Amino acid sequence: MENFRSVFTWVFTVVFLGLMFPVTCIIWFAGYPFDRYGKLVHRFLLFQGRTLTRATPLWKFKIEGTEKIRKGQAYVIICNHQSVLDIILLNNIRTDFRWISKAENFRVPILGQSMRMAGYISIQRGNKDSSIQMHEKALKVLSRNTSIMMFPEGTRSQSRKLLPFKLGAFHLALNSDKPILPVVIDGTGAVLPKHGYRFRSGHILRVSILDPVFPGAFGTGDAAGLAEKFSNLISEELEKLRTSS
Repeated sequence: MENFRSVFTWVFTVVFLGLMFPVTCIIWFAGYPFDRYGKLVHRFLLFQGRTLTRATPLWKFKIEGTEKIRKGQAYVIICNHQSVLDIILLNNIRTDFRWISKAENFRVPILGQSMRMAGYISIQRGNKDSSIQMHEKALKVLSRNTSIMMFPEGTRSQSRKLLPFKLGAFHLALNSDKPILPVVIDGTGAVLPKHGYRFRSGHILRVSILDPVFPGAFGTGDAAGLAEKFSNLISEELEKLRTSS
């Protein structure tokens, strides 16, 4: 039965995204004259993420802390990373943000084109010039009062522990003078682990939005020190989330 549900989830996801793609293109084309930054497409992609989150019978989903997001405030949003499912779940956060994503994702049919239309930002991992370009583009996004969403681990963790945080998100927060909004996600690694293809059922997927930390409370102007501070914070909150479930 679980294998059947897993196959159904893959088929439903592919068919759903395939059907939604022409609508995404229409929204982009119709909105382009007055929406050059992809805000309308981003909203539609959030809708798709919410639909996929709630359409599958494999898991239960809980999100808390959405009231902590201040309307009209741009954040550098950071979250731990366990599974490709994280992207779908985080699209349940209803605010205007742009993803920073590895370049490989932009080469995936339908997904890549949708990400470009939404104004998401590509980064080639291990490429210094690409990192600089990403940083400059992200600063422009933040200057428009639009948030940035990043996985500071850079890739999915294959264990229950966080990987070391890279410094990009924290350089962004320091250079833009924007608050950091930490988000904790759990359960996705158990449902669809890294390099896994079979969905596992019976898990509760949880997203917890923590209190934003404004620049005046950073306590340091050093990106490495800031990365360590938020790594410890998210690690502690992740343990609390697991013990409370």
